[in-house]
Amino acid sequence: MINLLSKIFKNKDSKNFYFEDFKNLSKKTNIEKIFNLISNFSETSEIRYVGGSIRKIINREVVDDIDLATTCSPLEVCEILKKNNISFYESGIKHGTVTAKIDDYKFEITTLRKDISTDGRHAEVEFSKDWHEDASRRDFTFNAIYADLHGNLYDPFNGREDLESGNVKFIGDPEKRIKEDYLRILRYVRFFLNYSKVDHNANLKKIIKQNINGISKISSDRLLDELKKLVLSGGFLKIVKDEFCQEIVGLIFPQLINLNIFKNINDYSKDIIEKKDFIFMISLMIIDETDNSEYFIYKYNISNDDKKRIRFLSNIFSNNLYKNTFKEKALWKILYYNGKEHLNDVINFKIFKNKKVDKNLIKLKKFFSNQDPPKIDIKAKTLIEKFNYKEGKELGKKLKEIEDFWVENSFKISDQELEKIVNN
Repeated sequence: MINLLSKIFKNKDSKNFYFEDFKNLSKKTNIEKIFNLISNFSETSEIRYVGGSIRKIINREVVDDIDLATTCSPLEVCEILKKNNISFYESGIKHGTVTAKIDDYKFEITTLRKDISTDGRHAEVEFSKDWHEDASRRDFTFNAIYADLHGNLYDPFNGREDLESGNVKFIGDPEKRIKEDYLRILRYVRFFLNYSKVDHNANLKKIIKQNINGISKISSDRLLDELKKLVLSGGFLKIVKDEFCQEIVGLIFPQLINLNIFKNINDYSKDIIEKKDFIFMISLMIIDETDNSEYFIYKYNISNDDKKRIRFLSNIFSNNLYKNTFKEKALWKILYYNGKEHLNDVINFKIFKNKKVDKNLIKLKKFFSNQDPPKIDIKAKTLIEKFNYKEGKELGKKLKEIEDFWVENSFKISDQELEKIVNN
């Protein structure tokens, strides 16, 4: 079946440089199944890759998410998937997106759209079958590239050329694009740090600053999600060398007061960054001697476990409690009471805080990487059977007394010491 978009591809005067990349992606994810089902649904049904996966293939990056665009309506997409026993959920069906899952891979399938109205936060959309119309509503030229299953590109705004030349370019009028969705200011920063090979356009800098207050319209969840993408992106560390990007991020997230901690980092710190731990990276940027980290926790919706991590580090480093923390005995206590993640956080945080590499700290980190939290063998059953204790408050108090002694005695207790505590 030769459909309209296939004709467009054939008429494009460009060589397919990406056939092998898309072939490998298809083998890895079994996405060909979705392509075939939707393409064969009707005489006019079409489906193509769009956005990030194409951008990453062109730029020789690892593809970690796959977005697809189709002429089928969301209900038709659901019908196709359901009929063929492909699991899916209606992740954003109001705006045309259905997420399909095959094996361990997720595919966001979005119906072509055009904007009816925008308010800087979200858009009212109408579904479409026009690929150029869909491309025209996107943010940057290199995010408006489509590809068929074999990697033939439809690139209406020359996004590939902009990507290869390192030009982060809005589609059409930058101010109009930004006012449609103010989150695009932060997305510009992320894409600039990751792809730009040229300086910021002076007029664009002016437009961004004039519209920065529009960020207040964006929900904290969307802001946090975009911040996470920025912080975990490969180009994030470049922010300390880019005055404009650092200024914009500081205006949007004034709690990130320690951005300069990423200047002149050592090799050990680089290894920590490569672990891609967002909460740890955020902790580095927000913890100081004030309640700054608490304000960040209050403003942004993070899990209770993540709150505990941040507060644990803040309690140690904002109150200068770390002076005696980095002795082996103290670290063993952290491992026992708080677990390995908190222990790693404390050691890694200190590595970043130090201007010079502390070889003893590196040695401790290596040592504890092979250690598990100690386990005490003495249970309530032990006291009941061996010392005739009865269940109740006294039993609990005695177990706590034994545990405290065991911890302070380097996680050791002899039979004689146990008997002495029990009979005391």
